Amino acid sequence: MAAISDSSSEGEFNEENSDDLSYSNLESIPECLVPSASCLISLQLNHNNITTLSQEIGHFKNLVSLDISNNGLTYISDEIITLKKLRNFTAKNNALDVSAIPKDFGQLISLECLNMSGNNFHCIPEQFTELTKLRRLYLGGNKIQNITAQVQELQCLEILYLGGNELTEIPAELGHLNNLTALILCDNKLQSLPPTLCQLRNLTSMSLHNNQLSTLPTEIVALKNLVELSLRNNPLVVKFVEDLVYDPPTLLELAGRVVKIKKIPYTTNDLPSTVVKYLDAAQRCVNPKCKGVYFTAKVEHVKFVDFCGKYRLPLLQYLCSPKCTSLPFPCTSSSDSDTDDEGVHKNKMQRVLLG
Repeated sequence: MAAISDSSSEGEFNEENSDDLSYSNLESIPECLVPSASCLISLQLNHNNITTLSQEIGHFKNLVSLDISNNGLTYISDEIITLKKLRNFTAKNNALDVSAIPKDFGQLISLECLNMSGNNFHCIPEQFTELTKLRRLYLGGNKIQNITAQVQELQCLEILYLGGNELTEIPAELGHLNNLTALILCDNKLQSLPPTLCQLRNLTSMSLHNNQLSTLPTEIVALKNLVELSLRNNPLVVKFVEDLVYDPPTLLELAGRVVKIKKIPYTTNDLPSTVVKYLDAAQRCVNPKCKGVYFTAKVEHVKFVDFCGKYRLPLLQYLCSPKCTSLPFPCTSSSDSDTDDEGVHKNKMQRVLLG
């Protein structure tokens, strides 16, 4: 048999170095494979009845690709970590949970693609965030309720598939995945998105359909490379909504607004440091016609904005007062006049709900 090279790729898989035992009614790895295990770089064991990936897997030292999907798999033995050349590991549609993943799973130093969709994970196993060469991670159709902040360690990640889970929020750290090109978050329970997603400069596709989103962060217009955006079946608002949340400003805030608007000078020699810090935290109203500021008392306002000439997006902005009328946001292109923004009809909303 031909010698196995470190540079073996999927294009080099052939009858001599690959074995397809899918749909073979297997309950374990056949012992007859062990003598020639080191010669294999691809092994397909999908659609069998293998509930335990036993220690025999450790004999396949040169495996580059392993598929053990659709087996009812509940356990992966520690010997999996000896497969230092493994680049593609597919174990979708099984019965795996966090306890089934070896604690040293992160030592699979060559792993680039991991597919464990359709299992029983309630969170992303910490070991997965140690796979620093991972480029594609598929965890759709699980029961994941939260995403660990450690996901930011996956700096090589290009595709993150988390559709069909139970996510209610996304951590800000997700915005640190600089190489991400596709983010799939459809079929969850998301009500909002972090503004840090605007840092995903290489993102070309984002799926958000079938969630509970009513608005999107204004920062999303910074995603210049985004060409696919799925928003259907979200409770996206159908008209401008003002005064959603507005608590009357305190006397401190009113005084602070006067100081900032009138540009009254102040220093720590005149005021306590806590007051100076408070005054320095003033935020400008986003309305170009308004010179006002706010500290904590603000009005949530939804503005519809053309995005890339394709979508009519409801973006959340903050105004200093309910009487403050906003103007359109800057955007990458505009095909509608400003007067259109004053009355959004249902036919306009069809552009938001594009899949």
